[in-house]
Amino acid sequence: MISGIFVTGTDTGVGKTRISTALIETAVAEGYRCVGMKPVACGCEKTPDGWRHADALDLMRAANVEMPYEVVNPYALIEPIAPHLAAEHMDVEIEIARLVEQVRTLQAHAAFIVAEGAGGIVVPLNDRDTQADLIAALGLPVLLVVGIRLGCLNHALLSADYLHRQGLPVLGWVASRCDGNTRYAEENIETLERMLEIPLLGIAEYAPDGRDDRLKRDLKNGLETWSRVKS
Repeated sequence: MISGIFVTGTDTGVGKTRISTALIETAVAEGYRCVGMKPVACGCEKTPDGWRHADALDLMRAANVEMPYEVVNPYALIEPIAPHLAAEHMDVEIEIARLVEQVRTLQAHAAFIVAEGAGGIVVPLNDRDTQADLIAALGLPVLLVVGIRLGCLNHALLSADYLHRQGLPVLGWVASRCDGNTRYAEENIETLERMLEIPLLGIAEYAPDGRDDRLKRDLKNGLETWSRVKS
């Protein structure tokens, strides 16, 4: 089976954490030792234990392998802005080599890792590297979360094209109905099914309470397929 998945999105706020936690919970239910990771998190809050981000904590709660927060979220940045700017404001530099090292630590303790990116695919991490460079360095296949809202067709097609041109392996995409007021959501999903050259692996319905049994069924089917894929 593949050793993990990198969950990225067409934009910020499209439901990456929801998809990532559902994927972890599904893997755990199927008997895998699974851990989540948020390599870079922007918009952390001060706690008695240090700076913490809600997304990283959600991933930790879903996992069945306990790891220190600093390994799950190596770069906990304060301001909710682009990663390279948030890091600069804290006088730190995001280093891909450090993130690769932390992923290897997680992989030594779990059979399956779900790494959730920050924002979209080409968001800068420092003056040289983007999130796409991180994905390439980690060697994890990509699950693309498409936020189904106004502008999603352009964002999804550009994202998929960029992943293809960079030679990054893509397992498929998930349609995330992140906006309950989006008109013609089904028609947008159907359009993307026709135009994207990667498989649709699931649909996350608009669910403010967080429950989405359909999504987990879809991801379970995906796990069964990925279990036959070599790392």
